[in-house]
Amino acid sequence: MVGRAHKPTALASTPGLPPQPQVTFSDDNSRVTAVLPTGESLEVLLYGATVISWKDGAGDEKLWLSDAAKLDGTKAVRGGIPLVFPVFGTAPDHVQTSKLPQHGFARTSRWEFLGKSTSESESAGGAKAATSSSSSSSSAAAAAAAADQSVKLDFGLSSANLDDKTRALWPFAFSLIYGVTLNRDSLTTSLVVTNDDDKPFDCQVLLHTYLRVKDISSVSITGLDGASYVDKVDGAKTKTQSSGAVQITGETDRVYTPAAVPSAPVGVVEGGRAAFSVTRDSLGDVVVWNPWADKAAAMADFAPADGFRRMVCVEAGSVADFQTLEPGDAFEGAQTIAIGSRAAAA
Repeated sequence: MVGRAHKPTALASTPGLPPQPQVTFSDDNSRVTAVLPTGESLEVLLYGATVISWKDGAGDEKLWLSDAAKLDGTKAVRGGIPLVFPVFGTAPDHVQTSKLPQHGFARTSRWEFLGKSTSESESAGGAKAATSSSSSSSSAAAAAAAADQSVKLDFGLSSANLDDKTRALWPFAFSLIYGVTLNRDSLTTSLVVTNDDDKPFDCQVLLHTYLRVKDISSVSITGLDGASYVDKVDGAKTKTQSSGAVQITGETDRVYTPAAVPSAPVGVVEGGRAAFSVTRDSLGDVVVWNPWADKAAAMADFAPADGFRRMVCVEAGSVADFQTLEPGDAFEGAQTIAIGSRAAAA
């Protein structure tokens, strides 16, 4: 018989599983919500695979969504992160996309939810591996693991999912995989475009991100020094950004091609403090947009009327020109938006 001093202590030394991210569907299956154990949350409409909410652990919203946004699938969502594909704006002189509506069809199509995946950072794994035999250490390790978790939601859209009218406007076989990853202090969105056709097609991609700010008059955009840009408010003239941050003092609609590599962050500073940092992967352009008072007033789905003072769009994309994908080829682009101290570090 084994003496008491030598009995195993497995129950005491085995750490409990940390709380897991929760993913739920709305009653009508129109949206997916993900919540981390530490309180950060994400909400995505299947219509357009549009991210309509991203909150930090304190419940503070990071994205701007119009009070009048249509969330019932009747039109593109005003706010959040609409997906632009396969054309940015309209392109009447581009044969393949000339018949498409503004910003294409990805943001107005019903996407399929493909599934979720969760992960822990390396540091969380280390904390878990270093757990001692005490229950308090086990609890601490579990808490550390929960604090470093992330959740990724994947969505899909293909030519087979489009209605006949849309397929007639853009008759190419394709597939899109859109991933949305929620971390404690950042949000990553990535899009993979695959040409499933037997002929090449041209496309543009943009992540039309509406960031929430407190007061646009105290906001500046950094990281665009020396960048060439197209000023769509001034007759689409090509200009060069002077040194210093970009200030929003009126209607702004600019397509920047930063001189720095996409991994160099574009920052949003408010009141002298870093609010957001946007880093890009394979997305060479950045659109900066704010409609200001008159244009906002002309949009039926833009509310409240002074909402332009509490938002700025910093949009990562590949839109200065068209990308050509040969049969079987794929393009992947992504952005990571960091908040608070993480933005400052970036």
